[in-house]
Amino acid sequence: MPSDRPRLTPAVADVRRAVREAVTDVPQGGLLLVALSGGPDSLALAGATAFEAPRAGLRAGAIVVDHALQPDSAEVAERAAQQARDLGLEPVLVRRVSVGSAGGPEAAARDARYAALAEAAAETGAAAILLGHTLDDQAETVLLGLARGSGAASLHGMDAVNGLLRRPLLGIRRATTEQACADAGLAPWRDPHNDDRTYARVRVRHDLVPVLEESLGPGVAEALARTAEQLREDDAALQHLAEEVAEDLADHAEAGISLSVPGLAANPAAVRQRIIRFVVQSEFAVSLSRVQTLEVARLVTDWKGQGAVHLPGVRVERRGGRLVFSAAAKQ
Repeated sequence: MPSDRPRLTPAVADVRRAVREAVTDVPQGGLLLVALSGGPDSLALAGATAFEAPRAGLRAGAIVVDHALQPDSAEVAERAAQQARDLGLEPVLVRRVSVGSAGGPEAAARDARYAALAEAAAETGAAAILLGHTLDDQAETVLLGLARGSGAASLHGMDAVNGLLRRPLLGIRRATTEQACADAGLAPWRDPHNDDRTYARVRVRHDLVPVLEESLGPGVAEALARTAEQLREDDAALQHLAEEVAEDLADHAEAGISLSVPGLAANPAAVRQRIIRFVVQSEFAVSLSRVQTLEVARLVTDWKGQGAVHLPGVRVERRGGRLVFSAAAKQ
């Protein structure tokens, strides 16, 4: 007797396995929310989650974010929501957001999307939100970070786990998610923005990565993803060391905090600069650029009696053997 169940193909099995391995620590009965756009990556993720969640004693739902950036966005969102319902996901939430312009269109859309995901998690009590980023997305993120000179924090790409957010598919190629949809009889939506070369990520995807594959041979995306994983480990270790050393070097100062100059000088540059960034971020909630960090570091490594360094909201000066960080006077 013929069965209506999709056949278990290698692509379907790979995506299911990735989901299964990503949720092993979620408590029994916990709710997984799939961030579903209707594209092949998130749709394959939704199908795999609908299959794996009940077998792991978990519940599975979906959150569809309508960015309202295209005339038919409401119809696209409802179509994705219906696909989630057809897969048996419950609850299925649709949230329409307003996308601003701060930081450019990509960043603004991302900020609005993550805010909507956080609200959905709070509303439903979700134990985790599953995102459909793939190995290809990770490779593109690393290349963009490299081009922007953003340092290890950007080059290590996206975290597999970040709070409630989980990315089960970071080891899965985009071609696999597309094949998984085809094998499972799922019809994904094709976002026209994914072919719009106005966006840097699209240019990286369609222009840069194919050239690298052609010039250097296959496996470039996998190599970039491995690099991201190694950098993530190194960055985490250095940051942990910097925070431990900062505790030893720091002392309270009037309206701020101070650090021992000899103690800073005794550390390698990578640790010293992390200490400076960590102290400013934790004490004043200010994120320093590399240029700003090096300007402060010169009070330690290139001291010639120069005056205070003025940063946004923070004043740093050398007093004897200490760097004193204080809140800048409001204008």
